[in-house]
Amino acid sequence: MLTLGPLVFAQPLYLTALAILPVIYWLLRVTPPAPRRMRFPATRLLMDLLAREETPARTPWWLLVLRLLLAAMVIVALARPLVNPSTDFPGSGPIILVVDNGWASAADWPARRTFMDGVVDRAERQGRRILVMATAHAPSGEPPQVSALLRPAEARAHLEALSPQPWATDRAAALAALDHLAVDGAAHAIWVADGLGDGAATELARRLQQLGSAEVVVANDDGPLLVKPPSLDGSALTVTVERLRATSERTVTVRALAADGRLLARQPALLGEEDLAGQALITLPAELRNEVARLDVEGHVSAGATALLDDRWRRRPVGLVSATAQTAAQPLLADTHYVQRALEPFSELRTGGILDLLDGGIAVLILPDVGQLNADETAAIEAFVAGGGVLVRFAGPLMAVHPDDLVPVRLRLGDRTLSGALSWTEPMPLAPFEPGTPFADLPVPPDVLIGRQVLAEPSLDLSDKTWARLLDGTPLVTAERRGGETGGWVVLVHVTAGPDWSNLPLSGLFVEMLRRMVALSGGLPAGAAAADAGALEPVATLDGFARLETPPPTVAPLLPEDLAQPTIGPAHPPGYYGSEDARRAVNLGSTIPALQPMDAMPGGVAVSGLRQTRELNLMPWLMAAALALMIADLVISLVLRRSMPLPLRMRTGAALAVVLAAWPGIDGARADDDFALTAANDTYLAYVITGDAAVDETSRAGLESLSLVLRSRTAVETAGALGVDIATDELAFFPLLYWPVTDAQAPLSGQTIDRLNAYLSFGGTIVFDTRDQGIGGGIGGGIGSINALRQLTAGLDIPELTPVPPEHVLTKAFYLMQDFPGRYAGGEVWVETTEEHINDGVSSVIIGSNDWAAAWATDAAGQPIYAVVPGGERQREMAYRFGVNLVMYALTGNYKADQVHVPAILERLGQ
Repeated sequence: MLTLGPLVFAQPLYLTALAILPVIYWLLRVTPPAPRRMRFPATRLLMDLLAREETPARTPWWLLVLRLLLAAMVIVALARPLVNPSTDFPGSGPIILVVDNGWASAADWPARRTFMDGVVDRAERQGRRILVMATAHAPSGEPPQVSALLRPAEARAHLEALSPQPWATDRAAALAALDHLAVDGAAHAIWVADGLGDGAATELARRLQQLGSAEVVVANDDGPLLVKPPSLDGSALTVTVERLRATSERTVTVRALAADGRLLARQPALLGEEDLAGQALITLPAELRNEVARLDVEGHVSAGATALLDDRWRRRPVGLVSATAQTAAQPLLADTHYVQRALEPFSELRTGGILDLLDGGIAVLILPDVGQLNADETAAIEAFVAGGGVLVRFAGPLMAVHPDDLVPVRLRLGDRTLSGALSWTEPMPLAPFEPGTPFADLPVPPDVLIGRQVLAEPSLDLSDKTWARLLDGTPLVTAERRGGETGGWVVLVHVTAGPDWSNLPLSGLFVEMLRRMVALSGGLPAGAAAADAGALEPVATLDGFARLETPPPTVAPLLPEDLAQPTIGPAHPPGYYGSEDARRAVNLGSTIPALQPMDAMPGGVAVSGLRQTRELNLMPWLMAAALALMIADLVISLVLRRSMPLPLRMRTGAALAVVLAAWPGIDGARADDDFALTAANDTYLAYVITGDAAVDETSRAGLESLSLVLRSRTAVETAGALGVDIATDELAFFPLLYWPVTDAQAPLSGQTIDRLNAYLSFGGTIVFDTRDQGIGGGIGGGIGSINALRQLTAGLDIPELTPVPPEHVLTKAFYLMQDFPGRYAGGEVWVETTEEHINDGVSSVIIGSNDWAAAWATDAAGQPIYAVVPGGERQREMAYRFGVNLVMYALTGNYKADQVHVPAILERLGQ
């Protein structure tokens, strides 16, 4: 290195090239003179001949200086000049670079990479080799290892392949890897730490110091953030965010994301000046909350700042069969009251009759002791369970007398009384829950007593079906899975849902047991189901930057007994386990009790922040300046070799650029080409751009929604909606054109009328929608709309029109229908009166007034934008059906009209 005050040249040998500048100067002094143009006869060559040596013209001095400066700048840039360079590392041995690449390093990994690149540059200037060690296990499971001695270029490639891992560091293993390390000379160790303590940080720093000298570099802020799995607080998700150090007040934003990445909610979490944790309360409608698949901190990318959600956090729709009329007036006497109070905080509870609840789409059906079920109810419940639903039944006096088959075990007639004047026994407590059941980790309160129960008939599989027992071994909760692996559960609680037979409904245990039963509806292998399902295969795992990816081959299945407290590492990274239909989320935040800062470092070990160096590399700046001078030299040389003066040349070029930029045909042609490519590559539902922003947006949203309906119900593959300017855009790409009529539309120009007439004559169809609530019986509806329509269509070749006949193809193109409602109902729809062989029987003009686009229109969430009157959602469905018929009619013609010829054909075949 060559040091000149604050300026250092990292490659000073390149400066010797400055010695060739005189040679460059000599080469640049001479340039051939520019030719002159003269008009003269050939004999003019013989005149003025002088016997003298011509001296070539000299290069202008300022151009010579420019070129010498360019060459000098390139030479100086290659010498890598540095301003305010960093000091040299102490010692003479290798540089040991220790990198914490666990989950806590991901958030500021770019800053860490920049710092590590600076370390390699400094080592390169000193001519020292580098040893690199990452403190987290590799994805293959290999413990931390020290690399071989690397040259700076090799060290850069090694660091380029290094990335954060979604698990914690293992500094104890790193310390063991250093025990056998021997270096030549006094090494200097730099430990880029994440700031977390694990009990081995002090010893690791001491071991690095023993190799020569050591320094520890940590982040300057309040450390990594950790997101705990959310808790259920009624209808809201409560998300806790923790940090390592409380340096100042800080507000972070927690995001709720759907599985496809859509942002569903953003809520702030305030961490006070002395707070290590803050909370964000996310409240969403039940439908949106059930879509939440991921919670993370905005701008803080790491596996620790991400929580994945599965079915355990969804508000499942639970159906509770209503109380009888006698108990409805006294809710405390109704069994359903206690179930309702237990389920309301964490489930979407619906009450009603059995068939109504099942028709409404529920995940769990809770059936108190309601007596005998009729055949329809029994069949409906059996189909519900076979499809994956959960039936939870409670016993009672009626079940004791009339048991049925919708129970997991056979029941004895009558019941067993454990208390009372005629009983020799006392109320009995519960036995501890056995491993392998959904209630295995629940504590059993000693004050929960059972006074009466229905008994199960002894059988070989009774023990396997029993989830809870009394102290004498008699079953309290039994369950059976029906319908195979994809089927649901039938669960029987052998006591009433109210306090008549026990005080279980009055305890907190009742709430927890119900929650575990409802959780079965998610398809998750919980408790006994987990034991039956075996190990959970990895479905998708998080990488160090919290991105879901296909699990590496080194990821092992997760055993059911490890679900409660999994060990996060290369064998079990955070992510989803189970199957695509039944996934269990495993989060890093649930395995870390609290963030602990690093212990104090030994004396002599310097601790500094992850700061950016003040060192400034002038090489890229000098190279950029040299490139600019090279371009300037090229331009000047072109000017000097021509007769046009520079100002005139510049003015001419500028004028040409302005003319080209302002030429109207260039952008217009490009826009026309883009429109043609878009319209030709896919089938679009087109609408006329009216100039009214609200009307145009309604048309777009309506046709986009209709396009979705067409793709889901028919074989028509439409790409969506496309607005059309009828004055300039090509119309031949669209078989159907939806035209909402507004009062503000100006009369059509002659050129536009010719374009529309050509479109109609070649098979196009225009649907005029006057959108006037179906007022009046004439064409288009009311008087105002008739006048607007007549003014708009003046000059168009409108054929003779008639109301849609009962047997018209529009009434049976896909759906059978006679009315064509939209947002409004009652308006007449008019079509062309023509022979079937003309244009394949498709009317070139269709006129109506029911505002169909408004009925079809939905917002980004799929919710209808406008109300439909007077028929409500049934009318909206009929509007969609008319839209399907309309598109099928325009695309396929009158093929369904051929049905009228079937009798004649059959008659001729019979002859």
